Amino acid sequence: MTVTYTFDVFSSLDGFGGAGGDWTGYWGKQGPELLNHRLALYNEDQRMVFGANTYRAFARMLASSTEESEVRDPWVTRMRNLPATVVSTTLEGSLDWPDATVVSGDAVHVVARLKEESEVPLRSHGSLSMNRALMAAGLVDRVHVTLFPVITGRTGLSPIFENAADFDLELIETRTLDGSIQELIYRPTLHA
Repeated sequence: MTVTYTFDVFSSLDGFGGAGGDWTGYWGKQGPELLNHRLALYNEDQRMVFGANTYRAFARMLASSTEESEVRDPWVTRMRNLPATVVSTTLEGSLDWPDATVVSGDAVHVVARLKEESEVPLRSHGSLSMNRALMAAGLVDRVHVTLFPVITGRTGLSPIFENAADFDLELIETRTLDGSIQELIYRPTLHA
């Protein structure tokens, strides 16, 4: 039996995973409900899966942060302390992450094997290009979108589904956090 793989991503209404300009983390919209809910999600036993670029970005961001900064929110600290697999053809050696291993190879093959071998669910936060490939290969069981109430048309960075395949999405769970942030969890299937 295979475990569930969840692609977890933050998004603006117009589909960007981040923004430049004067936007802050969470687009400045986070509140206690969101942060407590994220901590509860990450308190569950699971294995994180990252692509090399996302791993590098997280490691760089966390290394330059202080204990008081928002990048050290409790859920992020918890995520960093979960076991992690970093899929990369460029990284080698030990990582600046407590329980992470680098697995070289194609993400589709690596994740297919992880889904068969893992005893806990798999979750990936970010890693956009890797997760688009995994979706196209039918390996993503859940797309977990946290939708922030912003449009970042001029300053949006990292279009989440740029050049992705076409998918039908079955909505399996939804909730509103802090009165305006939407959490949407979908089951994706390739559109035939």
